[in-house]
Amino acid sequence: MARKSGVKLRESFAKVRLFLSDVDGILTDASVFMDQEREIKRFHVMDGLGLKLLRREGIKVGWISGRTSPATLRRAHELQIDFLFQDGGRKVDAAEKILKETGFGWDQVCYMGDDILDLGMLRRAGVAVAVPQAVPEVKAAAHFITRRPGGHGAVREVVERILKAQNRWARLVEEYAA
Repeated sequence: MARKSGVKLRESFAKVRLFLSDVDGILTDASVFMDQEREIKRFHVMDGLGLKLLRREGIKVGWISGRTSPATLRRAHELQIDFLFQDGGRKVDAAEKILKETGFGWDQVCYMGDDILDLGMLRRAGVAVAVPQAVPEVKAAAHFITRRPGGHGAVREVVERILKAQNRWARLVEEYAA
C-alpha cells in the first residue's frame, strides 16, 4: 500500500466516522507490568482527551486488542469507548461486527496498528496508520506514520488530523480557550 499524498490523506481523514485501534503499542508503549495479582499499563492522558473529543464530535471509537486485559477494560470504561474487543479472535471479524452495527464502510475507518496482527485491518481501512516503532510490514501497509510513538501521544496526533480535516479542531480550541 502506498502512502497517500497530503491532499489525498486529508480527504481520507475528512471521511472518518469510526476510529479503531490496537491497544498495546498504540495506546500504550507496549509495556505490561505484572505481579501475581495485577497488570499495570501506562496510558497517555492526551490520547484519552483526544478520544473523548472524537466521541463528542460524533465519531465512534473502538479498540480491538489481541489480548485480554483488565487494565484495558478499565481504561475503556473510563473513556466511554464505544466498542471494545479483546477476545483474541481475528481483528477483521471484530471490525466487521462494528461496521455492521454502525452501517459505516471501510472507507470511513481510521485504524492504528503496530504489529502483524493488524495487517488485515490496515489493508482495509480508509486511513491506515502506523507508529514509528511498528514492524516493517505494518509501516509498509500504512498511509501515514505518526511522529509520536505509541503510548506517547500518537493517538492524539491522529485525532487532531481527523478533526482538522473535518474543520472541527479550531472550534474546539476556541471553546476551551473561552
